[in-house]
Amino acid sequence: MDDVWIRPMEPYDTDEAAAVWWRSRHAEGSQLPPAIHTAEQVRGWFAEVLLPDGQSWVAMDDGRIVAVLTLDGDDLDQLYVDPELAGQGVGSTLVDLAKDLRPGGLALWTFQSNTRAQAFYRRHGFTEVRRTDGAANEERVPDIRMVWGAHPEAAS
Repeated sequence: MDDVWIRPMEPYDTDEAAAVWWRSRHAEGSQLPPAIHTAEQVRGWFAEVLLPDGQSWVAMDDGRIVAVLTLDGDDLDQLYVDPELAGQGVGSTLVDLAKDLRPGGLALWTFQSNTRAQAFYRRHGFTEVRRTDGAANEERVPDIRMVWGAHPEAAS
């Protein structure tokens, strides 16, 4: 993916970025639990929560959004790549951006069922620090906390 351009998410991007999120969550073979919100609610969340927070980026290829990254403090909160482009380096480019933006370390949650994401993050230097039964996430699905670098949770 040599021609990918990464930039902050803008107001006019939110519907298209939400569509990438939705397609990724519902792609054939996805290891993610189905979204518990409607596509319309997800679009609203992108526009009303993620955009105003100002910590979301989109990856553009040939004039279309192909991936989205959201940081929440030192948490890598969202990373979704259009299923058609998965495995082509876009996600790695966004993880590298997140590391550059948070050199002190990052943490993230991934579902225990999402073994591909776990392997991806391990390749990028993240390590598992704990597992939960999912009682604290919206989906109520078991998850894993992973960290990279000198993140404070790495020592716990």
